[in-house]
Amino acid sequence: MQVKVYNQQGKEVGTRELPKEIFAVPVKESVVHQVVTAILANLREPWAHTKTKGEVRGGGKKPWKQKGTGRARHGSSRSPIWKGGGVTFGPRNDRNYKQKVNKKVKSLALRMVLSDKALAEKITVLEDLVLTSVKTKELAKVLKTLKLNNVLIILDKKNDEVKLSAKNLPKTSVVSAKSLNILEMLKRTNLIITNAAVEQLVETYGKKIK
Repeated sequence: MQVKVYNQQGKEVGTRELPKEIFAVPVKESVVHQVVTAILANLREPWAHTKTKGEVRGGGKKPWKQKGTGRARHGSSRSPIWKGGGVTFGPRNDRNYKQKVNKKVKSLALRMVLSDKALAEKITVLEDLVLTSVKTKELAKVLKTLKLNNVLIILDKKNDEVKLSAKNLPKTSVVSAKSLNILEMLKRTNLIITNAAVEQLVETYGKKIK
């Protein structure tokens, strides 16, 4: 797929071919859904916790004798049917929500999302992105020039100037190509990828994963 390359001033400075092994992969929603579901499940931390009958304090003594009172038989005042008793089938913080997805499927889903963005023409390739210092105003000017909002900026390596400059911009985030996150891509409408980041994507995700 041939795309235009722009500089920070929004001027077209050339074209480049987006590698088909990264940006022209047939999209299968079921694969993307599987990976997203697994990622969200692995991020989940169960905190709600209820105590069972055996964990609630007290209730060691039988409330009343077994027979002769005319009342129902009870062995403990901490039974789930009693006020202050244990909870039956309540949430437990030791529950494991983890889901395993192999590397090949993760890589495939990521390439599918990139391909979908490319097909929808939501990818802008920049010659480079360099800021003189940490300045939100300077980065905002670049985005305004490119007429883009709700953006994920993908760089070839960590760049504190760009990352910190984007911190106060709404719906704008920055990530390195090696740490690309499928959730972050789906959350953003547009992707800005530097020339060097495209090469890094090919190096990281274009190779066959064993």
